[in-house]
Order: sequence, then C-alpha cells, then structure tokens
Amino acid sequence: MKDIQDIKALNAKQLWHPMGHPGDLQSNAPTIIDRAEGVRIFDIDGHETIDAVGGLWCANLGYSNDVVKQAISDQLFKLPYYSAFAGTSNAPAIEAAERVIDFFKPDGMERAFFTSGGSDSVETAMRMARQYHRLRGQPHRIKYLSLKKGYHGTHFGGASVNGNPRFRTTYEPLLPGCFHLPSPYTYRNPFNESDPAKLAQMVAQAMEDEIIFQDPSTVAAFIMEPIQGAGGVIVPDASFMKLARNICDKHGILMIADEVITGFGRTGDWSGSRHWGVQPDMMTLAKGITSAYFPVGATLVSAKVAEAFESDQSGEGSIYHGYTYSAHPVGMAAVNACLSETVRLDLKTNAATRGSQLFDGLKVLQADFDIIGDVRGGHGLMSAVELVSDRVTKSPMEISSVKRAHKATYEAGTMVRVGGNNLLMSPPLTLTETDVQKILADLRTGLASI
Repeated sequence: MKDIQDIKALNAKQLWHPMGHPGDLQSNAPTIIDRAEGVRIFDIDGHETIDAVGGLWCANLGYSNDVVKQAISDQLFKLPYYSAFAGTSNAPAIEAAERVIDFFKPDGMERAFFTSGGSDSVETAMRMARQYHRLRGQPHRIKYLSLKKGYHGTHFGGASVNGNPRFRTTYEPLLPGCFHLPSPYTYRNPFNESDPAKLAQMVAQAMEDEIIFQDPSTVAAFIMEPIQGAGGVIVPDASFMKLARNICDKHGILMIADEVITGFGRTGDWSGSRHWGVQPDMMTLAKGITSAYFPVGATLVSAKVAEAFESDQSGEGSIYHGYTYSAHPVGMAAVNACLSETVRLDLKTNAATRGSQLFDGLKVLQADFDIIGDVRGGHGLMSAVELVSDRVTKSPMEISSVKRAHKATYEAGTMVRVGGNNLLMSPPLTLTETDVQKILADLRTGLASI
C-alpha cells in the first residue's frame, strides 16, 4: 500500500473518472474518500462528513451493515463465482429471484433477470420490450418514448432515451427511434404552467400526440422514473404516472418504470410506482438492491410479458442477452442479506419521516436565501435545491458559484452533489433526525458562502 502522500501525488494522473473532464480532474484533483462508517465518510486527511449523496443514490443501508458484509464474505469462501448462463445456476440466485419478486409482487412483477447495474437493467428492458412485440407478431414496434430531464444510464440504449443533452450529444448518433416528451417539471416547462395537475395533463396530451404522430403500431415502450433523480429530483403530480399508464394501455405500449433510484424505499414506499398507485409492465432496479455493497441490478417483468416469452414454441423467445456477472453468487448473497435488512429496519418508513423533515428544513432555507429558486422533494429521501441568480427571471446560478456552495458545505461537514445549478441530496435511508439537522446547518453555511 502506498502512503498518503504518494496517493495524493498520483491522484487523477492515471485514473480517468466517470462524468468529468480528465484535464480538469488533473488540475482540480478529486477528494479521496478513505473510509466510511454509518452514514459518514472520511477523506484521506480524516475530514468527516455526512454522506448526503448516499454514494450515488445507492448506500441505502449506510456503510456499516455487518449482516450484508458477512453474507458476502461467507459466499466468497463457498462459491466466489460461476456463470448463470442457461444450463447452470446457483442457490443464492434462486433465492434472490424469489425474494425480489416477492418484494415487488404488489407492483405486478413475476420474473427477474439479474444484471450488473442500472445501465445494464435499462438495456435489458429495452431489448426485451422489442422482443416482446416480435413474439406477439408486431415486429414494427421498435420505438421508445421517454421524458426530457430523465436519466436512464450510459449504455447506447439508455443514453438514447436519456433526456439530458450532456449524456447524448458527444456520442451521437445514438439509437434511432427514440423520442422525448416534456418533463412534468413545474418550475421550468415549455407550457409556462405552474399548476402540477394541469401540467401533468399537458404532458400526457403531448405524449398521446407524439404516439399518434409516430403511429402507435411502431412504438414499443415508454420509460420513465417515478421521480426524476439526476435530472433534479423532479416530482410529478400524483396523477401523471396513472395518465401515462392509461395512454400506454390504450395504444398497446409497454410501460417501463426505471426504479434504479426509487426502488427499495427511497420514496417512502417500496417502489416509486407503488407510491403513485401504478403497476408497470417492467421495472429496472439496481442501487438499493444491495445498497452498493456489490454491483447488482435487475430487470423485472409482469405476467403479461413473461407469458409471451414462456409460451413461445418457435424459439424466438430465447433471451440471447446477458452479462458475465448476471446472477453472480456473491452479488446474490448480498441481495438476499440486503433485502432482509431493508425490511427489518423498515427503511421506507424512516425515509418518509426523515425526508419530510429534510424537505421542511429546506423550505426554511428557501425563505432565508433569495438564491434558492426552488426546493423539490418531500417524498422520501430525495431532495434538490435549485439555485438561481434572480428569482423573478429564474436565471440559473453560475456553476462556479454552485461549486463554491458545494465546497463550503463539504468543509462544514456534509457531502452534497452538484447537478447543473442544483444541489442534490439522497442520503442513506438509515439517517437520524440529528443527521438531518446537521445537513441543514451545513447547507446554510454553504449557501452563505455565495
């Protein structure tokens, strides 16, 4: 092991990081996180902060769950790896599939396909959507609809349905046949509509208009996050997902709920879809499925989708898709332990309670700071503070000022995430009331630095 000074000297010299410019990272070296405990992280110099980012929306159980760690250790010694491609399986995977499906039975899910993460899960859902329609004699259904501001990972399929140009333009041309609808983003939208329910109706109408324009018989699926995460914690009106579900049913289009962030309690319910009272045709999962103790994702399908594949007699239902680490036995052991702990600790209830406290505190900050244009959240532990230079014009705060607030907040003792002109928060679901007050106090310090 190299000493601290050697590690600092090498920081960003050979390692390229996701979501950053290599040159910028060399001149502005990343913070080196050394260890973690509970909901706190410690950098290499020993500076302690609450991790109000939760890693990347994923450390639901915090960093000190010994049950999950022990399960991983035990499985490593018993069977560290074997393929789950057709012909072989492993006991932890069989148990994990049963547990996950039982967890999401109320959402109408019946079968599970394991992946290595969220991007893999979205790619799998998009492929299966096309295959589903082929199996039903509708091979021309190849198009996808999604929402602007949505985030669906970094594979070519996921990037194609992503609703943020930052993840798209550098890599274009992407997958053809992907079309983007306005986001139900009350603070900023092309309709200049501030009423959430009216905006939901307008976006739903735009969705149906686009489907008709494209020809419904060519559209395979609509994908959405129940609450848009990386796009700025955009919470739709309670009516929106139901409206979208009805439109999909009307035109024979599959609904894919991207639950990579919103699954396993983050919204204050076990799924974002359940939060809005909707059963999708497919769900994509990751993050909370192991609370980031091991890289695992999953794509779940409803009985309707499963039946199309399992009743096929032609061979067209074969799934010629998968990953080396699909149903990895160590990952599956992590899934089983994590789900047990997630239920035992009743993370969804704590997320709902702490999320309300955090949201209420952020509204107090908004009253005290004119630079806060909008506060979003209030549904579990997903929150965003949108910073503006002028509340009347809603002019976004310059990124340099946002980063200054981010740095000051970190130095005060809380790690938050910068997303454009937003400060995003998605802390572990094990957060305490004292932790919430600490986050709010440190944010106040950070905002005062601008």
